[in-house]
Formats: sequence, C-alpha cells, structure tokens
Amino acid sequence: MFFLPESPRWLGRKDRWEEAHAVLTLVHGKGDSNSPFVLRELQEIREMVEFEKQNSDVTYLELLKPHMINRTHIGVFTQIWSQLTGMNVMMYYITYVFLMAGIKGNANLVASSIQYVINVAMTVPALLYVDRWGRRPTLLVGSTLMMTWLFANAGILASKGHWAGPEGVQHTKEASWEVAGAASKAVIACSYLFVASYAPTWGPVSWIYPPELYPLRLRGKAVALATSANWAFNFALGYFVPPAFVNIKWQTYLVFGIFCLAMTVHVFFMFPETAGKTLEEVVDIFEDPNGIKNVGTPAWKTHISTKRTVMLEQNKFDQAAEVEKGAGYHEESPIRSGSETAEIKA
Repeated sequence: MFFLPESPRWLGRKDRWEEAHAVLTLVHGKGDSNSPFVLRELQEIREMVEFEKQNSDVTYLELLKPHMINRTHIGVFTQIWSQLTGMNVMMYYITYVFLMAGIKGNANLVASSIQYVINVAMTVPALLYVDRWGRRPTLLVGSTLMMTWLFANAGILASKGHWAGPEGVQHTKEASWEVAGAASKAVIACSYLFVASYAPTWGPVSWIYPPELYPLRLRGKAVALATSANWAFNFALGYFVPPAFVNIKWQTYLVFGIFCLAMTVHVFFMFPETAGKTLEEVVDIFEDPNGIKNVGTPAWKTHISTKRTVMLEQNKFDQAAEVEKGAGYHEESPIRSGSETAEIKA
C-alpha cells in the first residue's frame, strides 16, 4: 500500500489538483497529461467535488433517504449474500465435512489445506479479468455454480449417506452424517468445486462492488455499513453452522443452496452493472429520470463499459460512441471530442 497512489477524487477533495491530474495521467493517460480522456475525467471530478462541498453535511441517515436506499440495500446485501453463499461452511468447518466423507486424522488436515490453496489460486483470474467479465455476470455465474454444488452435496449425502449416531463420526457430533465409497469422493469434489466457484466470483467482487455504488461524499459511511453487515453475518454463521450439522444434518446444504438461488434472482433484478463506469456515470444510472422511481435504470438493462472506457483512454471517441450506441448503454456523460477537452484544459 505504501507504493500505491492516492485516489484522484480524494486528492481533489483536498485541493491537491496537480497530484490528482498526475494520478489520472498514470492510470489512464499512459504518460500523456494532455490526454482528452484524462482532462475529461479531471473535469468531472472537479464538478463532483464542488457539488460535494456544497452538500458536505453527511450522516448515516442520508443512506436511508429515498434516493439512496436502493444503493444502500445493494451494498449491504452484496456483503450479506457473500456470507450466505455457504463459504463459511466450506472453509471454517470443512474438517467436519471431510470427516463425514471418511477422511480422518492427518489426511483430513491435508484435504482441508488443499481447499485453501484452491481458494488462493482461483482468485488470480478475477484479479486479471474481472473488469472484462463485469460485476453482474460474475456474481450470477458464481451464485449459480455454488448453488449447483451445494444441492449436489445435499443430494449425495441424502441418498448415499446415513446417520452417524448421537455421537457422530469419531465422537464429533457435528459430523452427524456419514458417507463412503464413490459418494464420499463426490462430496469432496463438490466441496472443492464450490470453493473454485466462489474464489473468482463472490470472493473478490463482494469487496469491489459496494464502493462503486456510492458518490464520494457517502462512500466511506456506506461501505462501512456494508462491511459491518458482512461481519455480523459472519458472526451469526459461526454460531449457526455447527448446531445445524447436528440438528438438520445434510439439509444444511439445502439451506445455503436456497440462499444461492435467492441471491441469483436478487442480483439479476436489482444489481446494476458498474464495470468500466466512473462514479459519476454510476450516479446517472441510479438517478435516471426515465427509470424506476428511486431505483433508476433497471439493473438488467445496464451493461459493461470497459471496452468503451479503453477506447476513450486511447482517444478513439468515434469508436467509443459506436460501442455505446450499439450495446444500448445507459445514457451517460457525453463523450467529448479533442476540441472540447481542449476547452476544459483552458
């Protein structure tokens, strides 16, 4: 973190405009401080910072106002759903799952460790490609895959397993169900596939997405609220999962599978696409006068803007306008030509 530059919007709020310009040049201008895209971004940031200065009395209650409540609920539920995917079942209590699958002793620890390696390795593709994939497709694919593996585990345990008795497997009450043979290998495979599905999708995107939803003046408080929801549900699941394994056994997987189904529906209808968009463009989505009141542009009508943004960075304004028109993008900030950005510079 010591080597990373400050956010240009934060620098702008501190009236450090030269540094903000330098950061934008580094990120978007490829060394060209006169890049039309850089000058356009700088002007938009100036306008937004000026607006925020005139509306600087921010409280948490503002997040509950009609024009903000939709964004607040999306950010909070992104973090809540991240917990309710069932990832904690697979990571915190995986030793119970593998014990039910017949893996005992040191072999259980090794099998559990493999899952952590998968988690780290499968996060790398998201770091490289998440802006190309977009937020909505990544979340939708992730929740659908996780739902598949959770329901598969529930089906395997229900049809091929049996109750392990009141003391559980090896006197571990939480390992209340037992499965052997090919079915146990299938449970292990589905567990690994679940983690491989979470790591490049909900794992990173649940942290990337919330900060992209809010104007700068509210971002700190909004993200803090969303993060508190994450840890509240993390705490709750820590208490829920072990007793669930004891009392409802394999049906625990059904609970989390249903949560994954619910989050898939929720994301499709309510979570707009933010990839490749500036904060100002995201504001336009939520405050679209032609959209749904207090919601804005319907989420399923929003699109990835990464390709368009890359073209703007390369000063290909005509091609960017064609991409925007052809993909049916929400009407965002106008794409300025080189002559218009020269006026901004002046």
